[in-house]
Amino acid sequence: MRALGVATALIGGWALAVWLIQPSPLLFPGPAAVAVALWEQCLAGILPRAVGASLLRMLVGYGLAIGLGLAIGLLGAWRPARGAVAGLCNAMQSIPSVCWLPLALLWFGLSDSAVVLVVVLGATWSIALAVLDGLSNTPPLLLKAAKTLGCGHRRTILQVRLPAAWPAILTGLKLGWAFAWRSLMGAELLYSEQGLGRMMVYGRDLGDMPLVMAVMVVILAIGLAANRLGWEPLERVTRRRWGLAA
Repeated sequence: MRALGVATALIGGWALAVWLIQPSPLLFPGPAAVAVALWEQCLAGILPRAVGASLLRMLVGYGLAIGLGLAIGLLGAWRPARGAVAGLCNAMQSIPSVCWLPLALLWFGLSDSAVVLVVVLGATWSIALAVLDGLSNTPPLLLKAAKTLGCGHRRTILQVRLPAAWPAILTGLKLGWAFAWRSLMGAELLYSEQGLGRMMVYGRDLGDMPLVMAVMVVILAIGLAANRLGWEPLERVTRRRWGLAA
């Protein structure tokens, strides 16, 4: 109900601003025009296909980023490699993922693989840093208890350090999803044959601002749905399981 109230207030404020300022519909359309554009694209089947194409790229790229991020973060658990891994992740994190698109297009050509690579590079480093920080910040008391019980290095990582690091890893996964989603939209705006970014470019080229804003609403709705239906329940379970909430 709170989310519905916030959405209603935002739409009401949007409609009021359009009514008071009365800008050109070519520059700032109102909620009604955007809703009509959204409905027309749904009826034509264009919007569902674009959403499906974008989500497929997102899921593939994000899945690969999780695998790479976990592997790089676990490598950093090895003490001699910790400094090098942390430096690499911080350096790569500072490069906007869209900057990789020209190279990706050279390596993979005009294909979805180039866009997926941008998504992977956008999410991997935040996940790897979260894994590395979580493993490095394991309470010393837990490590001493594991050593006293005779746990070896590998068993300590799998049964002590990784579970203790899970709240930090979950935060990294959530940040990785957000970075991956932004990277995908940025890459699709620059190049894609189909997807939400391509629809925005199409609307821009035609001067169809209701279409552009309709796609923006869909992008926002997908991001909010992922947070509400996926990350928030996981965070609640984690807080209860790890004793971080009543």
